[in-house]
Amino acid sequence: MTEFDLVIRNGTVATAADVIAADVGISGGKVVALGAKLASGHEEIDARGKLVLPGGIDSHCHIAQLSSSGVMTADDFETGSRSAAAGGTTTLIPFAAQYRGQSLRQVVEDYHRQAEGKAMVDYAFHLIISDPRPDVLGQELPALIRDGYTSFKIYLTYDALKLNDRETLDVLALARREGALVMIHAENHDVITFLTERLLAAGHTQPKFHAVAHAAVAEREATHRAISLAEIVDVPILIVHVSGREAIDQIAWARGRSLKVYAETCPQYLFLSEDDLDKPDLEGARCMCSPPPRDKANQEFVWRGLETGVFDVFSSDHAPYRVDASGKLKHGPQGHFKKIANGVPGLEVRLPLLFSEGVKTGRLDLTRFVALTATTAAKLYGLYPRKGTIAVGSDADIAIWDPEKSVTIRQQDLHDAMDYTPYEGRVVTGWPVTTLSRGEIVCAEGNVTAKPGRGRFLRCDLASAARPSGRPPIPSVPMHRQGA
Repeated sequence: MTEFDLVIRNGTVATAADVIAADVGISGGKVVALGAKLASGHEEIDARGKLVLPGGIDSHCHIAQLSSSGVMTADDFETGSRSAAAGGTTTLIPFAAQYRGQSLRQVVEDYHRQAEGKAMVDYAFHLIISDPRPDVLGQELPALIRDGYTSFKIYLTYDALKLNDRETLDVLALARREGALVMIHAENHDVITFLTERLLAAGHTQPKFHAVAHAAVAEREATHRAISLAEIVDVPILIVHVSGREAIDQIAWARGRSLKVYAETCPQYLFLSEDDLDKPDLEGARCMCSPPPRDKANQEFVWRGLETGVFDVFSSDHAPYRVDASGKLKHGPQGHFKKIANGVPGLEVRLPLLFSEGVKTGRLDLTRFVALTATTAAKLYGLYPRKGTIAVGSDADIAIWDPEKSVTIRQQDLHDAMDYTPYEGRVVTGWPVTTLSRGEIVCAEGNVTAKPGRGRFLRCDLASAARPSGRPPIPSVPMHRQGA
């Protein structure tokens, strides 16, 4: 008589805390036992010589989202989640994006309709707040936080999205009262605009000048400003997609002052550089994102941040815009860099890239890899221990890795809706060969077997790691827009 629905045998199980040799017993979509020589299962997987890791959590990805410049991502919830499953990721947290004048509640309801019937793995939502008017901050956002949307992103740049300092303070104050976590895109908008205008006036239109306009000092200043505003309110923040040394220095400075500042980085800052934006014709457009990749020497500082704990989360910032008239070239093949959609794909290859160049080279140990790619995100965003670990009672979201499998990354082998990968031809060692979501095999040896619509929406709980500390509460005041 079988005791489990599924047993994963003979593998090496790794979490953010431990690496052990153990079998994993799964029933009802949950991990129900860990130990040696477990009883039989209705199904069994022999993981001898393989690693049994928590399924990845990609907590920063753009799926079925219209950009601020009016370009729709190539990936919807079906293709995005299919790509996730193939790359060992079992939870996605994309963004329900508000634009000015929109009801935040309506934005969320519309985004649910985008996901229903399509998602193959489980998902939660962050919110994007671009219009913090009184009814949003006073009514809609507090209610949504209590309904399980406990994190939201704000921008300090982009014409259609940016908040000024007063608006940022209002949002941070609300997050403190409600216990939510604010993610911040930190670049100085006026610096970028100033440089862009002068570059274009001088005829410098090629993609490589995107990196010049989005100078490292613009990221440094905005990072410091975001930290300072959060310090005034006494609230944790997370600085997203940190690109390089200057912003890293600001985050390390804040940590040295015991400020609760979390940080995220992404594959493009480890594996791409400004040289990739300087390729002939419009090849450089493929690697344009904001902040942009910096020089090659900068990659070492990002690696050091991962090694030393400056970074808490490693996400893809998957922003899939095809290199055609539907995506990056919507404004024509001769469009200047400001009119080229910003973003690079990376959802499926996020984990293998970091494993190959981090774990296999000895830069990162296995527990650190798990923390960066799954566990810490689950804790920050209120999904732990349901997600992000392998423990009794957790969802059986598991990626079984062959640590010696060599794969050449090729777009034709990936599962997204893109027409390129910026990592084309890169050889990685280590690849997830079997992915399970709630105990169900959703991908095996590159064959995605999950049915669209099986993915479930995840209600996030307020994470203790994202709650404010000791000061008295900030009094509520009537919300207003500066200059109104």
